[in-house]
Amino acid sequence: MPALRAGGSVAALAYVLALDQGTSTSRALLFDHQGTVIAVSQKPLTSQFPRPGWVEQDPIEIWESQQAAALEVLAHAGTTPDQVDAMGITNQRETVVVWDRASGQPIHPAIVWQDRRTDEALRDLRGAGHEPAVTAQTGLLLDPYFSASKLAWILDAVDGARVRAARGELACGTIDTWLQWQLSEGAIHATDATNASRTLLYDIHARRWSEDLLRLFRVPAAILPEVTGSDVVVGEATALTGRPIPMAARIGDQQAATFGQAISSSGQAKCTYGTGCFLLAHTGDAARRSANGLLTTLALASCGEASRGRGTSTAIEWTYALEGSVFVGGALVQWLRDGLGIIKDAAAIEPLAGSVPDSAGVTVVPALTGLGAPHWEPRARGTITGITRATTAAHLARASLDGIALQVADVVGALGADLGGTITELRVDGGAAANDLLMQTQADLLGASIVRPAMLETSAWGAASLAGLSTGVWPDRAAVQGLWRAERVFEPRMSASRREDRL
Repeated sequence: MPALRAGGSVAALAYVLALDQGTSTSRALLFDHQGTVIAVSQKPLTSQFPRPGWVEQDPIEIWESQQAAALEVLAHAGTTPDQVDAMGITNQRETVVVWDRASGQPIHPAIVWQDRRTDEALRDLRGAGHEPAVTAQTGLLLDPYFSASKLAWILDAVDGARVRAARGELACGTIDTWLQWQLSEGAIHATDATNASRTLLYDIHARRWSEDLLRLFRVPAAILPEVTGSDVVVGEATALTGRPIPMAARIGDQQAATFGQAISSSGQAKCTYGTGCFLLAHTGDAARRSANGLLTTLALASCGEASRGRGTSTAIEWTYALEGSVFVGGALVQWLRDGLGIIKDAAAIEPLAGSVPDSAGVTVVPALTGLGAPHWEPRARGTITGITRATTAAHLARASLDGIALQVADVVGALGADLGGTITELRVDGGAAANDLLMQTQADLLGASIVRPAMLETSAWGAASLAGLSTGVWPDRAAVQGLWRAERVFEPRMSASRREDRL
């Protein structure tokens, strides 16, 4: 079926460019109208750890690596700019950047979502009794994971920043906002509601920046971006090729993966195994409150047909999710590679771990940057127990995969308690979802089917398909969801009694 351009005309060669800016890489993917990946480019991204618990990145490196990946993917595909109908952006969430509006230069390194430096300040707010009111508006907890305390820290740490912010001389945003600013050469200062919902500053019920929360975190409103729907054409990217490309979608990476996994019914769930592990369960148009340590978040703010063309729409369809965030997933494998040197590359962990039948009593708790859901203990640190003289690198590798799967099992257990039932199917994606041993372990520990799609690039595909829907590349959501295919289903093999013993 040929693609449709905005306005309904047939386009035999219609492509959508997805920018997938993650914690460890900046990636670009080009999709055709059948949802096929035409080309991929990936650039590594470095992180700095100036103090224990601190994680920073260079905003200029983020932009330049993403720009280089986008240009390279177009060159690899042999695609001319006029064949790109739309661009979608998906991004690591909660990471925050502050920059000078006039020069476009950052005033401080980006503070990454994994950063724990604001733990003490948030403990003080929690001790003063502010958390219930914050949770009521945002669905989140007072944890350093989220953006607001990071933003306040930068404004306090950089001389004159707070005064300049109040005067409107500075701009801030999560990574989607930073990229849109750069792509539009300073013309666009916007975010979407899914990213805004991760800042601790956005009221997910009133659907606006909260004046109460801005006061609580001492953040001037003048520094904040405009909030739009996820699939609105907010402007044009002119900084890549010289030809304007419609910036037709921007959405947080986990919400993008949820959309890319064709999850649209209440109770359906997915888990992305990336740097961390992130489980989202669709709850429809209801913002359900968790009683078991999960977060309430926006899954999508879609304008649908109303968003085609330019500008924002008031006819937004709001959908929500319960989310469990595990801070260290694939990052544990990276640590085994880079920190301990027991594997040469991430793919080597599967054969190493699979060379032993089990971990021989070794247990790894991967709290390298604290524990997320459902425990929420930012001061926790990684732990390895059960080591004997017989312990080998293979046992440590096996225990590490077990540790990742056990964290996800904690989150799924909390989700089942919130939804009043057990989860029988979990759709998975992300780089570590390619690990068959990890996926089988996950199925065994959950007693549920693990469904891996043919396309693991679900975050990029989610952003691309939203952008294509916004500009008419695909006629409707059903056409996009019809492109989803399962590649493999992992069924549990472990007995119920053995599972209970393991958990």
